[in-house]
Amino acid sequence: MSKKVNPTWTLLALAISAFAIGSTEFISVGLMPLLVSHFHIDLAQAGLTVSIYALGIMIGAPVMTLLTGRLNRHKLMMLIMGLFIVGNLLAALAPTFGLLLVGRVVAALAHGIFMTVASVIAADVVAPEKRASAIAVMFTGLTVATVTGVPLGTMIGQLGGWRWSFIFISAIGVIGLIADYWLVPRNLPLPAKATARGIIRVLTNPQLLLALLVTALGYGGTFVAYTYLSPLLEQAMGWSANAVVVILVVYGLMVALGNTLGGRWANTKPLVALFKIFVGLFITLLVLTVTAHSHWLGLLTVLVMGIFAFMNVPGLQLYIVQLAEVHTPQDVTMASALNISAFNVGIALGSGIGGQVTTQFGLTWTPLFGALMVAVSLVLLLGLIWLAKPVRKLDQADCND
Repeated sequence: MSKKVNPTWTLLALAISAFAIGSTEFISVGLMPLLVSHFHIDLAQAGLTVSIYALGIMIGAPVMTLLTGRLNRHKLMMLIMGLFIVGNLLAALAPTFGLLLVGRVVAALAHGIFMTVASVIAADVVAPEKRASAIAVMFTGLTVATVTGVPLGTMIGQLGGWRWSFIFISAIGVIGLIADYWLVPRNLPLPAKATARGIIRVLTNPQLLLALLVTALGYGGTFVAYTYLSPLLEQAMGWSANAVVVILVVYGLMVALGNTLGGRWANTKPLVALFKIFVGLFITLLVLTVTAHSHWLGLLTVLVMGIFAFMNVPGLQLYIVQLAEVHTPQDVTMASALNISAFNVGIALGSGIGGQVTTQFGLTWTPLFGALMVAVSLVLLLGLIWLAKPVRKLDQADCND
């Protein structure tokens, strides 16, 4: 018989696992020069370690949800973290670049299903009015990974070789597995069985489809500029390479602050909170377009962008779950999985647009095109507000809060 676990400890365990998973997503960015040298490949081939990983998340989240929908949530978390550890060890020991990519795909499959299941677990272990904050705590592990895990893993690779970076991440995964074993409740309710028809039900529901598009475009808009943040800071604003390292750490702290605030604001009225957050992000990206050539004003705008960058994540993830509970209650986990895919579609789309903008117009135009993506998401969000019956009942005072 399992003892009752304090929700705070459960969220901590999920955050530790999220830290491990967040560290591995972008670790190969810092290791690319080492991979190019070791495997005698070009930079474009080395970039597959990022793009294939993202593809693995996009496809893996819904597919793994279909395959694991009826497994006990505690046992599933053990399976996920085990798969994650195996994937990173395979990458660490890979004798060929092809096997390294296989290891990345295995880890990506664990990543997609983890974010899906962990979001639902986080929402399940707390009171209804604290669900967005709980999801924000879980996502804090990803934020901390951006601030410390990825730079630390990169430094380990530079000092001891790229293989040690993946071993380091595997070790964090082991810690996460142990924490999940002891701190994730063993008697969590099972969701309804996920089916392929569930994907169709989610995607053919107007509100759920709009919510997924808002996630992809609103979240992805930041990545048009963020993907090229380091060269923007150096080339346009005149900061040194050493200063950029410090700035990126501070930027990560701003992301952590925004993530926490976003979770609190979205607890009761996620749609109203999301609208305000996206308006803030839209304005910030427009301002960055103007201040991109300014040493200090540009830096200040970048840090403000950090606050808004992930602020929308808890609200987006909570609202998709809430919508699914009302419209497709048998597909809650699948809706969560598709939203995780939508986040990664946004990253890929935003980064791709940013690359084209940099080539065609120049680096400092990336914030403007990011703002345009967010503007489209705002229009879609207005449509979502119009369709959402609970929101229609909000009085004018609520909408003007």
